[in-house]
Amino acid sequence: MKTVRLSEADNVVTAISQLAPGEGGAIELVPRGHKMATRPIAKGDAVRKYAQVIGYASADIPQGAHVHTHNLEFRNVDTAYEFSTNLTPATPATTIDTFMGYRRASGRVGTRNYIAVLTSVNCSATAARMIADHFTPERLAPYPNVDGVAAFVHGTGCGMAGAGEGFEALQRVMWGYARNPNVGGVLMAGLGCETNQIDWLVEAFGLTPGPLFQTMNIQDVGGIRKTVEAGIAKIEAMLPLVNEAEREPCPASELMVALQCGGSDAWSGITANPAVGHACDLLVAQGGTGVLAETPEIYGAEHLLTARAASREVGEKLIALIRWWEDYTARNHGSMDNNPSPGNKKGGLTTILEKSLGAAAKGGTTPLTGVYKYAEPVTAKGFTFMDSPGYDPASVTGQIASGCNLVVFTTGRGSAFGSKPTPTLKVATNTQMYERMTEDMDVNAGRILTEGASVEEVGREIYEAWLRLASGEVSKSEAQGLGDHEFVPWQIGAVM
Repeated sequence: MKTVRLSEADNVVTAISQLAPGEGGAIELVPRGHKMATRPIAKGDAVRKYAQVIGYASADIPQGAHVHTHNLEFRNVDTAYEFSTNLTPATPATTIDTFMGYRRASGRVGTRNYIAVLTSVNCSATAARMIADHFTPERLAPYPNVDGVAAFVHGTGCGMAGAGEGFEALQRVMWGYARNPNVGGVLMAGLGCETNQIDWLVEAFGLTPGPLFQTMNIQDVGGIRKTVEAGIAKIEAMLPLVNEAEREPCPASELMVALQCGGSDAWSGITANPAVGHACDLLVAQGGTGVLAETPEIYGAEHLLTARAASREVGEKLIALIRWWEDYTARNHGSMDNNPSPGNKKGGLTTILEKSLGAAAKGGTTPLTGVYKYAEPVTAKGFTFMDSPGYDPASVTGQIASGCNLVVFTTGRGSAFGSKPTPTLKVATNTQMYERMTEDMDVNAGRILTEGASVEEVGREIYEAWLRLASGEVSKSEAQGLGDHEFVPWQIGAVM
């Protein structure tokens, strides 16, 4: 059998024409980006990519054959972990890079200047959207330093336990958005009788009501109409104060970048993710912070991160998250291998082990300095990790709540994603998709394949794009208005 590659734009006639005249035998069509066996693999043997196990042959696989879901199976990992055995500290930068940011009274620096309307419960979501929708570009024109008024609404906040993982995670998200440096003013809107009481949040996290931090409940104000009117008035009073903020030169060390991927394909681990990893190394060298997330999408690659853990304690925290997720999926009758989506598989990824090896590359090469719960404030500098699902909106919501003031998002299939109050830079893994979706993609990492660009060259391009984005340059997703519906707090636990 002779195996020929078939790009997504080709057809069977093209594939057949690649055979030599008179050559017979079966033809196996291998879609672009999919795997081929470099040697015969016996049934039951481990299959390796990136020098790591990505699964086991479910049938004998001849050399040159297509390797995918029909002949490759997943098995849970059983890894002997090493700690702090692969530490490569970043070489400090010789020059200090800067961007134009908003320095807050807390000392932290924002890349945007939003007023956030946060809801404690789904029951106040419509009122919050009505309040935010009032502030059209025309009404905001007198306040050029205000990027917008954004409503962050969700589908939970009641019918849940008043303590425990789910409740604590939601409160961390609300607190984190209220404190994110990209937010200049906050209005929290609730119903009044919900489990997730605003007063409890204010007390638990030490939030202080004032001109730039206002709260209200629909039941206390007297209904939806009065709440919307009161909310508009509160924000109108905030606008001149928030507009007083001005951009000033700030060091790149003040950047905290959420490292994210979605709609991944086989090129993600070869082009865009390693390039983002190099950009992360450049940022860490400046004293900045990269925050990797999506715990199910490092499953099978976590041993590479524990070897980079700055201490055994940090590495053990990561393993504890992996064990939690194994239990979480098992008690919900799932599998860690449920993560690769149909689009991931169409793009050439077969198992979560393969997907994770590519996803982990976004973290670069420097030591892992901290591991955090979902939406927990990230306080360590350098390369860090935050627990989250692999579902992109929920993961990014947690990263923004943790303090990220930029998001970078790699995609191979072409994910339509954007975020507020923190802007997203989109990186395409392949040139074909980039050219189809130029209105959505900011950087083409596919140049590594089509133009011979190096990972380091594209990584530098991404890093420099972060500095411009942090200084106010508008990303493709911002230009299209994305971010108002991508606020999705992770719901953990029973809905009652």
